[in-house]
Amino acid sequence: MSANRPDTFHLHFLTSIDEVDAEQWDALAGSAYPFMKHAFFHALEHSHSTTALTGWQPFHVVIKKSAEANSEDIDDNQDVVAIMPLFLKDNSSGEYVFDWSWADAYQRHGMDYYPKFVTAIPFTPCPGPRICVASDQDASEIYRLLYEAIPQQAKKLGVSSWHVLFPEKAECEALAELGVQSRVGCQYQWFNRDYQSFDDFLARFSSRKRKNIRKERQKIRDAGIEFEFLEGAQIEPAHWDKFYLFYQSTYLVRGRAPYLTDEFFRLVGKSMPDNLLLVLAKKEGEYIAGALSFIGSDCLYGRYWGCIEEYQFLHFETCYYQGIEYCIEKGLQRFDSGAQGEHKIQRGFEPELTWSNHWIAHPEFDQAISRFLEDEEKYILRYQKEAAQYLPFKAAEP
Repeated sequence: MSANRPDTFHLHFLTSIDEVDAEQWDALAGSAYPFMKHAFFHALEHSHSTTALTGWQPFHVVIKKSAEANSEDIDDNQDVVAIMPLFLKDNSSGEYVFDWSWADAYQRHGMDYYPKFVTAIPFTPCPGPRICVASDQDASEIYRLLYEAIPQQAKKLGVSSWHVLFPEKAECEALAELGVQSRVGCQYQWFNRDYQSFDDFLARFSSRKRKNIRKERQKIRDAGIEFEFLEGAQIEPAHWDKFYLFYQSTYLVRGRAPYLTDEFFRLVGKSMPDNLLLVLAKKEGEYIAGALSFIGSDCLYGRYWGCIEEYQFLHFETCYYQGIEYCIEKGLQRFDSGAQGEHKIQRGFEPELTWSNHWIAHPEFDQAISRFLEDEEKYILRYQKEAAQYLPFKAAEP
């Protein structure tokens, strides 16, 4: 499907990532942020993790520019000037920017909130680029084209809204200027302040907080638990079998099925080996827990974890402390540990703002949500400031 303008821009909606060449997509997505890679969306789709049945029907956007006003061809690499992931959704699962109350309000008024459009990385609350534009193009023109085309398509399909989740701040501001209202959230991030070792990192802590972390880590050593780091091609099928067992357990204990299938992990293992770090916890020669992270150009993204044996502080060690040590060793500047988790503050993860944008078709609901977001933003900004006061660093530090 496509929507054309006389100024030679052509916007295409794709119902599969396979409809655009991987090189064309990746030339715009770049390599710094792993979740925008064509291979990542391909693995989600071909593992049946993102389908109409799971509520994540691909509807990605490709924009091209051509000298021929009526050209429908998107095969020419020179013509592709912008890309944006988009999904047609019939639920709000796996998004991490919560709008369940909005859906309830629609239902109480006898209206349908679903389907909706979502521009996001499925099951991945990691801020990063969402609209990738060629460097020789006017990004504002692309944003305006999207702002015109998405509501038009929404009207055709009976879609209630369009949500852009965890974009970069500049993207959020550009959309907000066009009228796609913004929303503020808060996550916890670790920053590398030129640390030479984990002890160097702990040296920033107050004495009591430093002792607490060391006690937590000693508990794991006393339990006889060791850790194994596997990067990319070192991860063998047997490792994926073990890890998926751990990953499943985090959902099954809550009576839920996991978002991702085992095939997803095998596919990214083959197509994105340079972006993968698997930390496995071992006791008496047997794997008991694991955490999978994705590696960006300067950031480690902690994503999935699970265990089959419970030990005090095992989660913190496997998911946080081992990741921090890896970042220090490799010189990565940031560790994005994902959504939620106030327990991260005491372990040196700093409260940072995140962003999203929301276009609501219904004018009265748009106004009501706008008022809600204004009040929510005041709370989030106050929360961020207060949360920072509980960081474990010495009082003299900012």
